[in-house]
Amino acid sequence: MGWGDTKNWHSKVFDELSDAIQAETSVLLSSTTLKRVWGKVNYDSSPSISTLNALSQFAGYINWRDFKSKINAKQENWIDKNIKPNLRIIVPSSVLLAIIFISLFSIISINEKYTNIDPTKIEFSCHTIVEGIPNSVLFDFNLNTITSDSIYIQQFWDETRTIKIKPEQKQATGIYYYPGYFRAKLLVDGTIIKENDLFIKSNGWLATIDYTPIPKYIKQIEGLSLPVSSIEEIKESAQPLTSTFHYIDNFKEVSGDNFKLSTRIKNVYNDKWAVCQNTTIIIVGTKSALMIPFAISGCSSNMGIMMSDVYLSGKEHDLSALAIDLSKNPKLKIEVVNKRLTVFLKNRELFSGTYNTTIGKIVGIRYRFLGAGEINEVKLSNLSESEIIIDESF
Repeated sequence: MGWGDTKNWHSKVFDELSDAIQAETSVLLSSTTLKRVWGKVNYDSSPSISTLNALSQFAGYINWRDFKSKINAKQENWIDKNIKPNLRIIVPSSVLLAIIFISLFSIISINEKYTNIDPTKIEFSCHTIVEGIPNSVLFDFNLNTITSDSIYIQQFWDETRTIKIKPEQKQATGIYYYPGYFRAKLLVDGTIIKENDLFIKSNGWLATIDYTPIPKYIKQIEGLSLPVSSIEEIKESAQPLTSTFHYIDNFKEVSGDNFKLSTRIKNVYNDKWAVCQNTTIIIVGTKSALMIPFAISGCSSNMGIMMSDVYLSGKEHDLSALAIDLSKNPKLKIEVVNKRLTVFLKNRELFSGTYNTTIGKIVGIRYRFLGAGEINEVKLSNLSESEIIIDESF
């Protein structure tokens, strides 16, 4: 796929891989299943044969049996002929040669690639071209004496979203379809040389139907609910669709590690692929984010909560307390005190957990529904409520 080392893949990458496999094989492997295969989620059992067949087909084979037989045949023929008769000689010699080779290669690579790069002499900046969404971003840079053929701009956390740069280039552009706070990176030979923050505001509340790769913007919204035509469009889709309400702005100085959110939300579609009423509240910070999921009872296994650097999967942790009926417009309260996140339904505690890495200053909030939903109340402030970010009822 050319998507980089899988150890650096984030959840969105597995979502895109799921879509690619379905487009190629007509088999839907969920991102959770793929995370288990790649060891991102602990799972004691082996993958099912249907999963192995789909992956084999995506790799160009008829099925898992065809893949296994052809790979084994290639390996066994070569190994039987060249390796097995000489193992006693080959193994110690190989180890010694490997150590020598790695040492020499490391020294040469470091000298050639990195000792000549002085980050202080590399210029890298970015700014938006227009206001609003979608938005093209202009990257200005001076690579000085860098002559590598592996120079990229990574637009945000997703390592697959990159722009290839020529050494003589001075400018490049990229397009962003969603508002947010992004950290663009200049990479040379896979190493981050420079970083630059990029802030794209939503200009108030923005609603989207999250088609891939380009979302549909809903400009005519009443309060914070989708128009009937948009809800019908979502219902008619044969494939799962999410819709999102975004509010990204340069708010007051409120820490994402100490704040209070009171809100009422309602899921308005629970048919077909939206039967679980999956809903996520996302607090966007300048350094990271919090993602708090909800679903109906019975669907907690597929949930996952992200607290900056800490991720808890419903496959490994009991998140069933976050399984509530959102069709009844419940009142939720979320508090973070010194990096401890607590979620309440009215005054009943549903969840509490801690994280280590700050999310920075709050710059936005998103409400994401699998299907469609509405927001009836939002109050976001610091803990003492002396600084109010949002205070709206609909």
